[in-house]
Amino acid sequence: MSNNTPVPSQLCLLSALPSRTVRDKVRFLGCVTSYSPTTGVLTLEHRQRTQPRHTPFVRALVDVNLVLEGLKAEQTSTGGWVNVIGYITSISPLTDGKGPSHGVLGVEVQALVLWSAGPLEVTRYEASATALDTKRSSENAGGSLSDNLLQPRR
Repeated sequence: MSNNTPVPSQLCLLSALPSRTVRDKVRFLGCVTSYSPTTGVLTLEHRQRTQPRHTPFVRALVDVNLVLEGLKAEQTSTGGWVNVIGYITSISPLTDGKGPSHGVLGVEVQALVLWSAGPLEVTRYEASATALDTKRSSENAGGSLSDNLLQPRR
């Protein structure tokens, strides 16, 4: 008998996406910096306050064409925070048209689900996601982060 259970997504910080591999199913949070209705690509960023300066800056280029019907204006508005579950399709240095954009990595993600984060404590989210990643690394096994970390504050 075959198991038709979907592959679980791995929660990670947007800045950690380049450490994953193409075809990994991920869940992450990002701040909208732009949206192209022509291509259906939402650009997300999230620079951690504690991120070392020498660390490459990561930009998630999220293809939202599969979820366009349910997409709301607030989910494409600059400055809004959204949660994404999707598959990594490409990881590469970004170019600015003249050549490589030094220190900027682009991670392309095919969105399966996208929803607004609402009000959240970004610092708490960063600390929890970092702790989970550290735990995963030390145990060399998967784990899950309580869903309440990504829920709106009360």
